[in-house]
Parts: sequence; structure tokens; C-alpha cells
Amino acid sequence: MLSGHIASGVEAVRHPAWPKLGSREVPLILDLDGTLLRTDVLYEKALALVRADPLNVLRMLYWAMAGRAHLKRRMAQAVTLDIEALPENPELVAFAEAEAKGGRPIHMSTATDNVTASQIARRFPFISSVIASDGQTNLKGAAKAAELARRFPLGFDYAGDSRADLPVWHAARQAIVVGASPGVERAAGRAADVAGVFRRPPYGRLLLKSMRSHQWAKNALVLVPAVLANRFLDPSALGSLAISFVALCLIASATYILNDIWDAADDRRHWSKKNRPLASGQFPIVYGLAAVPAGLGAGFLLGALAGPKVVLTLAAYTGLTLAYSFYLKRVVLLDALTLASLFTIRLAVGTAAVEAIASPWLFVFSMFLFTSLALAKRHTEIARATARGAAQINGRGYVAVDLPLVLAAGVAAGTSALLILVFYVIDDAFKQTFYGDVAWLWGFPLALSIILGRIWVACQRGTLQDDPVVFALTDRLALTAGSALAMCFVLAWAGFSV
Repeated sequence: MLSGHIASGVEAVRHPAWPKLGSREVPLILDLDGTLLRTDVLYEKALALVRADPLNVLRMLYWAMAGRAHLKRRMAQAVTLDIEALPENPELVAFAEAEAKGGRPIHMSTATDNVTASQIARRFPFISSVIASDGQTNLKGAAKAAELARRFPLGFDYAGDSRADLPVWHAARQAIVVGASPGVERAAGRAADVAGVFRRPPYGRLLLKSMRSHQWAKNALVLVPAVLANRFLDPSALGSLAISFVALCLIASATYILNDIWDAADDRRHWSKKNRPLASGQFPIVYGLAAVPAGLGAGFLLGALAGPKVVLTLAAYTGLTLAYSFYLKRVVLLDALTLASLFTIRLAVGTAAVEAIASPWLFVFSMFLFTSLALAKRHTEIARATARGAAQINGRGYVAVDLPLVLAAGVAAGTSALLILVFYVIDDAFKQTFYGDVAWLWGFPLALSIILGRIWVACQRGTLQDDPVVFALTDRLALTAGSALAMCFVLAWAGFSV
């Protein structure tokens, strides 16, 4: 599978699985949205306008009253996309480059307005001309088929992706189906001679990846209040906890998807986030938009089964997450405090689920600990951006000179978490009847200092990846310290005496 743009004078290499179109005299016409690009320009424009000013929604509704072609023209005039960052379909690009290198004329025909389509076409040197909507005619479906038949009376081959392309395939000599659903593939086979298919990965797997199911482990924090309240063996408490955990996972995943949609343009310039399904275009934005209300609705319905207090804490989590996604993530240091608050609200969900007494020690400790971890993540992002010569992080408020500040604030927050833990053991733990032998809790500060130390050493050395929690679970010394911490807790609860 080839990708990238073939330089002049370099012989193209054909992949054996590529379509064989026959005569090089017949031009190849490429659709844009979902075909040449792994995204829909209309959605990209709409998202950019809303990010610039939410009131632009009203402007787009007004423009749409004059027709879809007029809407696209006004959107093209109102906002300019980061053309180079838009995700291309590397398989189709490589195929088209090879065909162009062999002498076949390559054209692009799209319902996107020709102002934007022409800008995008300049990114692909093999495209000879652009046939697109012009502000009056929305070049889609039958209108596109008629225009292509008029321009290419001797025939053309067409690569498209959707049911709207069926009239075009019917008029074409041969069809290439790109990233279409099985139903569209079958319909294309009935409408035209299909020369080849570029299939998409299963959307189910991409949806699960967009939901960041690996992050659900963080929601295990809802179990902590039940453990500390000695209710983790209570069947009624376990049922409520299980429901609350699933509800939180669904709501969190819905907000992750919304965050990735909102940040797609910034993520495409990030060294690792560019590979996320929504940023890379593998999972369409429109599907993501549909998944958000579905996840939120299912989460809150489940939360209602666990009780009104759980619903309130889930609502607080959702509101704060949305505030973070839309604004707070761009405010220096406040973004880290917000992330710490979201982790702490997870504890509040568990507290509400088992109707335990809220522990101020636990909540304050959580705030300091997760602020430190959030700042470790920011430190890594700033350091990597600086190493690449960037002056700031895309979509964040941090600049290169903030690196020492973030380091100091993160280490200070981690130290504060250790102090809170020590104060808890000294002042409050001995008053609890939950523990059989409190002396084992003195292993907590030592183990946690090792874990935090390893994370911040990795930050300073540039070996920490995006997530410090993942690092702690893969670093041998940190993992050993975490296991020792868990063992100390079990021994303190069981009352084992040396």
C-alpha cells in the first residue's frame, strides 16, 4: 500500500490489488468527500465556523434557506480550512498518482464549493481540473452525472463513496467504490461495472476506539468510596456501583467523542493525536455526532436507576467536561485543575452510589494527586512541541517558556498529595474502625513517592508518553511500588500484625 505524493520523474509502482481500468485514454474522476479525503468538507467548515463563534449556527441556517449550493459558497467565503492537515485517503491517492504517472487524466468532481475544492486540488499535483458546485448548482447525484457526461462524452471512470454517487456510477464506464457501506457496494455493482473497491475498516471497532474504552479503567475510582466505607461486599451497594460505573463509562465516552470532534483540526497537527479515528478521518464526524447524544442518553438513563444523587454527580461531571472541552482546556493551569476535578467527581459518583459519608481527606488528596498527573501530561506535550520547534501547543494555552512553571507546579502538587496522605494517616486513619492495623498505611507515602518520582523523572528525560497512568502501569519500579501500596492496604484492612 503506497501513500504520499510521487515526485516528478519517479516511476510509479502499482499495487497488485489496485483496480485495473484498461485504456489510459479514459479519464478518472475522483469524488472529494469520503473518497479523496477521509472527511466531509461541509462538516469541517461548519465545525470551524462554530468554533470561531457559536452564533454562526444562525448564520448557516439563514444561508441554507437560499439552497445548499448557496450555503456552501457562503461557508467557503467565511472560513478557510487547514488544507494540508485534512486527512487524505492514502490508498486512493497512491492509486491516482500511479494512474496519472501512466498517462491517465485525473479530474476531481465534488459537491463541495469550487472555491474550497480548488484550494484542496492544489495539494494534489496529479489533478488536472476541478468540477464542483458554483454557488448556484449543487453538483451532486444526478446533476454531477449529467455534467460529467457532458464534459466527457467518450466516457469516464468514477471513484466515489456514497449512495448519492449511484447516478454517476450508472453513467460511468467503470466504477471504483471507496470506503462505502456494504449496501452501497452492492448497489454500485448493480449500477455499473465495478473495477475495484477500497474498503474501510469496520466502524464498530473505530467507534470503540473513539470511545477510548481503555480509559474506562479510570472510572474504577467509583469503587474507592465503597471500599473505604466497608460496603464493597454489600450486594445492594455492588449493584448500584455497577450501574453507576457503566453509566459513567458511557457518559465519559460520549464526551471524549465530542471533544475529539471539536479538537479534530488541532489534533491533526499533534504527533500522536493525529492517529485518533476522528482526527484521521477513519471514523466519520457525522457518525461521531450521532454517538454523542446516544451515549449521554443511555448513561443518564442508567444513572437514574442508581438514584437522584448519582444523576446529579453525573450531570456535574458532564457539565465540567463540556466546559473543559470548549474552553477550560485553553486556560493555563486551570486545565489541569479541571482534569483533577473530573477525577475527583468520579469519587463523588461512587460516594453517591453507596450513600457513603464523603471524606474530605480523600477528595483533597485526589485533587492534588491528579493535578500533578495532569501537569505531567502537559509537561510532556510542551516538551515535545518545543523539540519540534513549535512555540506553543495547538489547542492549548501553553507556550514553550511555560515548561519550568509546569514542572514546578506539577512536582509541588505531587508533594502536596504526599503531605495530605501523611496527615491522613497521622490524624484520621487511627480513628477509623475499617482498618485492622493502621501501621501498614505508612507504606502508602513511600510507595506513592516512588510512583510520582518515576513519572516526573520520565517527564524530565522526555521518555513519558501522553498518559502518566499508562507509564505507571508499564514502568517496573512504579508498578512494583503500586503493588506494594495495594498490599499495604490489604494488610492494614486484614489487621495482619508482624
